[in-house]
Amino acid sequence: MPLAAIVLAAIAVTFEQLIEWRYGPMGIIGFIALAIGIKARNTAFGGIGAIILVMLLAQSG
Repeated sequence: MPLAAIVLAAIAVTFEQLIEWRYGPMGIIGFIALAIGIKARNTAFGGIGAIILVMLLAQSG
């Protein structure tokens, strides 16, 4: 179990760094807002994070 937690934490940190490298500070803010919204089951906060990420993805494409 501790090994799985370490692996998941490493994957999460890597994903966050990739988002920040690719999309800058707004990408990390959107990702964090989405993650907090999902954990707290707050659809408004999660929706804001998702909208930020979608706008950044649409802008880069």
